[in-house]
Amino acid sequence: METNASLPNVEYSLFTKTDISSLTAYTPSTHKPRFLLLLYGSLRKQSFSKLLALEAMRLLEALGGEVKIFDPHDLPLPDDAPETHPKVQELRDLTLWCEGMVWCSPERHGAMTGIMKSQIDWIPLSMGAIRPTQGKTLAVMQVSGGSQSFNAVNQMRILGRWMRMITIPNQSSVAKAFQEFDEVGRMKPSAYYDRVVDVMEELVKFTLLTRDVSEFLINRYSERKESAEALGKRVNLGSI
Repeated sequence: METNASLPNVEYSLFTKTDISSLTAYTPSTHKPRFLLLLYGSLRKQSFSKLLALEAMRLLEALGGEVKIFDPHDLPLPDDAPETHPKVQELRDLTLWCEGMVWCSPERHGAMTGIMKSQIDWIPLSMGAIRPTQGKTLAVMQVSGGSQSFNAVNQMRILGRWMRMITIPNQSSVAKAFQEFDEVGRMKPSAYYDRVVDVMEELVKFTLLTRDVSEFLINRYSERKESAEALGKRVNLGSI
């Protein structure tokens, strides 16, 4: 193992310095950014989290994105059905397809809903050699029936980090959501709506900035070391 006297615990053959060329030496993709407006966390017919997700969809499309929405109806509880269940496969296929996500949940009993969490739980951290969410962008939003709160978006931020996603700084929390939509389900003009526009703009910008270099951004020393050790074990086993 190649080491350095000042850093004896670092394997220098796997240790790389970062320079600006690593972030600029690529040809930018020209296709529309692909967003899966993933999880709205309510199955109610009058779902304000779904209405907010639809507003986000319209904005993302106007900003040049390609958008697909996952309907959580008929998705089984985690571990209550095989991974081959059609709704589970649909969710996982969309996760692989997209370059960025929007998660939108009501706040219920001071937390995101179980419906929201169930959808996230069906997305694995890895599928074979593929990490389906790693390096993808994420925006989080919530709706509340009462005063403004941030419990659900804070929880979703933790989950986004756990799923190794690039969660953008901005977020949306819509208080008294029943007052913010008209009779046809469109969001009324307000500071809350302006914040949703801000969040979607930021999501598009972060996605365009990172999608072509996400593999570099998420390339970790510890994983390179682990991969090298695993390769060494396989080679040694093959020689026995």
